[in-house]
Amino acid sequence: MAPKNLSEVLKASGNTVELLRNSKSGIYVYPVVASEFSNWRTEQKAWRDSAVLFDQSHHMAELTVEGSDAGAFLESLGINSFKGFTTNKAKHYVPVSHSGHVIGDVIIFNLDGKYVLVGRAPTVNWIEYNAGKHGSVKVTRDDRSPSRPDGNKVTRGHYRFQVQGPNADKILAKLHGGPLPEIKFFNMDWINIAGRKVRALRHGMAGAPGLEVFGPYAEKDEVRNAILEAGKGFDLYQVGSRAYATNTLESGWIPSPLPAVYTDPEMEDYRKWLPADSYEAAGGSIGGSYVSKDIRDYYTTPYELGYGFYVKFDHDFVGRKALEAMKDRKHRRKVTFEWNADDVVSVIASAFRPGQDHAKWIDFPLSNYASSSFDRVERDGKLVGLSMFNGYSYNERSMLSLGFVDDEVKQGDILTLVWGEPDGGSDKTSTEKHTQAKIRVRVSAVPYAAEARENYQESWRTRAA
Repeated sequence: MAPKNLSEVLKASGNTVELLRNSKSGIYVYPVVASEFSNWRTEQKAWRDSAVLFDQSHHMAELTVEGSDAGAFLESLGINSFKGFTTNKAKHYVPVSHSGHVIGDVIIFNLDGKYVLVGRAPTVNWIEYNAGKHGSVKVTRDDRSPSRPDGNKVTRGHYRFQVQGPNADKILAKLHGGPLPEIKFFNMDWINIAGRKVRALRHGMAGAPGLEVFGPYAEKDEVRNAILEAGKGFDLYQVGSRAYATNTLESGWIPSPLPAVYTDPEMEDYRKWLPADSYEAAGGSIGGSYVSKDIRDYYTTPYELGYGFYVKFDHDFVGRKALEAMKDRKHRRKVTFEWNADDVVSVIASAFRPGQDHAKWIDFPLSNYASSSFDRVERDGKLVGLSMFNGYSYNERSMLSLGFVDDEVKQGDILTLVWGEPDGGSDKTSTEKHTQAKIRVRVSAVPYAAEARENYQESWRTRAA
């Protein structure tokens, strides 16, 4: 009999690491949005030099949480304090397991006491499960669009657009019909677009602040067309899914930590609740040169991901005791790895030698071939860090990756990244047979982009820098 839930999938697999390393889910797809509107290099350059329009309507799940104690319920599951979290504010929300390891993260919007969580499936799943146990909150779920819709019509509850770059405020002011309201970072207000009042969040994915606007999906085309019309003369570019996925390399957010849900005894009921086709059981995968038999070695803490200052002990929450115990220890530190150009070219060149073994292909602009990547970073053969999200930045003319290093590693140190999986590669459908290669990497600042480090509003990015 086929497994019905995550718990049964794990028991049938025998080893969680092997299950996820040999996943047949295929490469992660950013759905529906065209891969390129011009070309991904020009689109990357535009968020640095002029202005871009990101379409975020399809790749994230949404969960709406309502009820008289919805805020208290959400606070009980997150490391964040909800003090001062009033309507028209947003928050980067991070839940952890009982052992204090990150399950995922989302942006949570407070819309007049109704909370909307926007992000990847692991956090949405965890909140929905706990809401069912809580009983006094109501949840409404809107899953991400299908990765491969095969020509079928796709609709969502909301559209989401971001306008970013040096010219963003000029475009938005033109749309609004005058000076924009003063909106503080991660706060919201209303602006005018195409004769409609549209809610806008001060935010920015690529490093420079911009506005995120959202509303009913039925109004999507009208709002997008108005933005494009206002962008004429301001060098506004639509960004396709190829370039969009790389903006985090410059701004420093690791988007897909492995959800720490596979081992805590207290989460066994949750594993029985998660279906066998859930992200955690069938949709996620592990890739890279780092291999351990223990799935817990792939978990991350808020401190390693740069979220330590979010942790507030002014409320009870799942994982509080574990985080209190670890808060004063030394933690691995999030960094950007700048890859040596000659070594990258050598890896690519190996694919052009017929009849010879070749290294794992480096795809452009995003080179991740698993939903959660873990590549060894070494010093003299000793593991001193992990690389977790890789790609090419045309703005920096460099391959970059995000990850973390041991506390004693210093910025500017030259380390070695082991690229590719051992033993010819795993059985993932996204992995061809290959040999491993060594790439020199320089430990660099996070965020890597000077714009994000120097001008971004107060957030985990500037705290990390």
